[in-house]
Amino acid sequence: MEGGFGSDFGSDFGSGGGGGGKLDPGLIMEQVKVQIAVANAQELLQRMTDKCFRKCIGKPGGTLDNLEQKCIAMCMDRYMDAWNTVSRAYNSRLQRERANM
Repeated sequence: MEGGFGSDFGSDFGSGGGGGGKLDPGLIMEQVKVQIAVANAQELLQRMTDKCFRKCIGKPGGTLDNLEQKCIAMCMDRYMDAWNTVSRAYNSRLQRERANM
């Protein structure tokens, strides 16, 4: 994956810690969560783009014809629907497992 989401990622950790150079664990966890969410979104977009391009674009050119545009739109909609369904099922299962602990 390309590193477009955090050339200053490491430098942010030292800035919010307060006096004496101590790091705030809560702040660090929030920053990590944000970075994970960004990385997941980038990966989703990259996978969706790759799959839909391979499926819909026969001969790459300077523009997309009407059929290619419709195919890309439908493919991305289906991909997002499937991803959302899997995400909901996964989160539901995690919640059930946490409740049973």
